[in-house]
Amino acid sequence: MPPRQPRRRSYDQYCASARALDAVGDRWTLLIVRELLAGPRRYTDLHADLPGVSTDMLATRLKDMETQGLATRRRLPPPGAATVYELTPRGAGLLPVLTALAEWGAPDLAERRPTDAVRAHWFALPLLRRLPATEGPAVVDVALDEGVFHVRLGGEGPVYGDGPAEAPDARLVLDADTCRELGNGTLTVEQGVKAGRIDVLGDGPVATTLRGA
Repeated sequence: MPPRQPRRRSYDQYCASARALDAVGDRWTLLIVRELLAGPRRYTDLHADLPGVSTDMLATRLKDMETQGLATRRRLPPPGAATVYELTPRGAGLLPVLTALAEWGAPDLAERRPTDAVRAHWFALPLLRRLPATEGPAVVDVALDEGVFHVRLGGEGPVYGDGPAEAPDARLVLDADTCRELGNGTLTVEQGVKAGRIDVLGDGPVATTLRGA
């Protein structure tokens, strides 16, 4: 029996789009990037938030991403003492790609299928482009029935994170359908507040901006 040929890894086309797909066109890669845009993640956390991926596939994709210079792996110092994966600057540069894909795919979220998994923080990237600009960096908690995540408006660091922020400037409380409408641009925060669909918690200037006052 002849030896098994290695899987083809390149389109072998002198084209920027083809080169990009050589790096991120495999199944699961961009969704791993989505998760790592929240900051360093352990393998077990990635596996938990990527329902449907096998352990072998996830390990392979992470290794491919390291080879492509999209992600790195490092050991946290004690007391964490865990291995985490994080994006390189090149990997983090995929943020506009992910947000554009989310905007393009938003119309397909009109109806949630019974088989669809959901995590609250999956709403973060579409929402980032729709929140009103604030004077200076800000962190906003977003509380859904499905869970809480936070987004960072300006400044340095991960653009979003799972769970509440340590010291958010404001908090939005809403349901998933309302958050989806915010993300696809059919509703603004101000409109949602006036309609009673969004509660804005906080007394500072960021909360005032979000209310549209």
